[in-house]
Amino acid sequence: MSIPDGLDRIELRGITGQGHHGVFDHERRNGQTFVADVSLGVDLGPAAENDDLAATVDYGTLTQDIHAIITGEPSDLIESVALRMVNLCLSHPLVRWASVTVHKPEAPIEVTIEDVSVTIERSKQ
Repeated sequence: MSIPDGLDRIELRGITGQGHHGVFDHERRNGQTFVADVSLGVDLGPAAENDDLAATVDYGTLTQDIHAIITGEPSDLIESVALRMVNLCLSHPLVRWASVTVHKPEAPIEVTIEDVSVTIERSKQ
């Protein structure tokens, strides 16, 4: 899935926080770093033409809300964390499409790996 035609994009990269997500007891107890990347499909024309924050997404507030999901209630799977984030993004009335990638760079995998991530993309009908 990609951003629908006619929409502009807002990108938030590298939203980082300490979370307690995972299926293992030590992940829940000790926590680890999670990183989120968010991409939003929005018509930015009205905001740009009128220089009006009310006509766009306040990405400062959205970043804080995404961070709160990272650091908030634990989930077993980063898939669940990503879905909560994408649903949050789509709850904004101006967002027509959202893509969220959640990275778990410290995933407890026995093979050397740089990163594990999941991406969920959704759009409003």
